[in-house]
Amino acid sequence: MSDIILHQYDSSPFSEKVRICLGIKGLSWAAVDQPVIMPKPDLVPLTGGYRRIPVLQLGADIYCDSALIVRELDRRFPEPSLFPGGNRGTANAFEIWADKTLFQSAVLAIFGTLGDGVDPAFIKDREALSGQPFNVAAMKALSPFALTQIKAQAALLAEQLTDGRDFLEGAKPGLADAAAYYNFWFIRTFCPGLIDRLPDVPFLDGWYDRVGAIGHGARSAMSPSDALAAAKAANPIALDTLPGDAPMIGKRVTLAAADYGRDPIAGIFAGSTHYSLSVVRDEAELGAIAVHVPRLGYSITVV
Repeated sequence: MSDIILHQYDSSPFSEKVRICLGIKGLSWAAVDQPVIMPKPDLVPLTGGYRRIPVLQLGADIYCDSALIVRELDRRFPEPSLFPGGNRGTANAFEIWADKTLFQSAVLAIFGTLGDGVDPAFIKDREALSGQPFNVAAMKALSPFALTQIKAQAALLAEQLTDGRDFLEGAKPGLADAAAYYNFWFIRTFCPGLIDRLPDVPFLDGWYDRVGAIGHGARSAMSPSDALAAAKAANPIALDTLPGDAPMIGKRVTLAAADYGRDPIAGIFAGSTHYSLSVVRDEAELGAIAVHVPRLGYSITVV
């Protein structure tokens, strides 16, 4: 049984980012396939209410959001590094751009193209997730503009490759590649033919093929019940706390995403870094579970 458990589904773009990072590191991991839409009865007991995908499970420690997941993987399994150029700031910038600007353009292009073919149950679920209308008609109207934006951003990305390097930071792949890659994978998976090849953007397609060839490491399957059993059999790791957060130690707090999927995670504040916030929850059937979220983009409130 693998110690690395990824709660995911195969068509999830943010899961693809993590899967490529697992491939870069050549890690063995177990996939627990979760539903695309709610309810998610085998995920919520681990996360305390957080419903977004992917979620990384390492024993009784649960890591939410792909931005934190990839950093925890790199911390625990440092070689080969997800930051081969040695400049984490560069990779962080690529990731923020990919997760925000490029992802929003990809969503408009994909769902605008699919139009009436989008499952009504999916629309209802995503409206609940975002707290906003999932307006397919508006997306359809905006999809031509979104495509122009994607192509322009592809051209900007390709400028990083004009010196003949194989990957964005040089000879070795890293987080920057995984982050930049997954949106193009998302579009090409859901809307074949939309931007399958971009001959007027030199270097991009060769880079895309090289990243895709990395693969996902050694993947196996795990049932949700086995993942819950693994959490029950483990204890959360010991955590440090930044001095400025020390007054919150032992207090009951809630953590929540600031953008969408704002379902609060309630627990006892247990630790922090410059990049993460952590709570420990006492789950009736599982015992102590630590839930970790990124500091960037998440709020913490003392109850």
